[in-house]
Amino acid sequence: MARELTDDAGPGDNQPTAPQRIGVFGGTFDPPHIGHFATAVNVAAELDLDQMLLVVANSPWQKLGTRPITPAEDRYAMVAAGAALFELVEASRIELDRGGETYSADTLEELRELHPTAELFLVVGSDAADGLDTWKRPDVVRELATIVVVDRAGREGGVPPQGWNYVKVDTPRLEVSSSDLRRRAEVGDPLDVLIPAAVIDVIRGRSLYRRHD
Repeated sequence: MARELTDDAGPGDNQPTAPQRIGVFGGTFDPPHIGHFATAVNVAAELDLDQMLLVVANSPWQKLGTRPITPAEDRYAMVAAGAALFELVEASRIELDRGGETYSADTLEELRELHPTAELFLVVGSDAADGLDTWKRPDVVRELATIVVVDRAGREGGVPPQGWNYVKVDTPRLEVSSSDLRRRAEVGDPLDVLIPAAVIDVIRGRSLYRRHD
């Protein structure tokens, strides 16, 4: 069952041991689909993680102005519904609660405060890996996290620039497009298999992606 991100347990608290190997997989998740969850599960298994956080972007700076973004709370509800199906995978609203534009450096700093002894592993697609030096405060990202590079269907091969600590993890390269899924939802085409049923329930229950004439 997915849990929201919380502070580490204090002395005497009757809580589980704090995670020591944490995966951080950020995204717009508009909507989250089987490709996202397959990546999360496979990275968690390959790297023996204690926790894999699906971090919902509050305001993804790289997509602002390119298209309408589904409200953050709706995207979080979809991710939480899907994450609940997979062991070790958890929805995180850390960026929603912080507000403002979404930057990995800020998120990693906050996670370091919450989990001071944990190893952090930041998942990035191979299509973005070679551009890490252009991110906001790349020195902070480089210092706080090991980069986990996963190939995306049709966009394989990219790696971080020299000086970055990274590993590559082979994950299923499922050709699933969020933009195609939004189009399918808008016209009422089936989403089964491409999106977990629990996420589809959220989409239908909140009337997300439907055309409003």
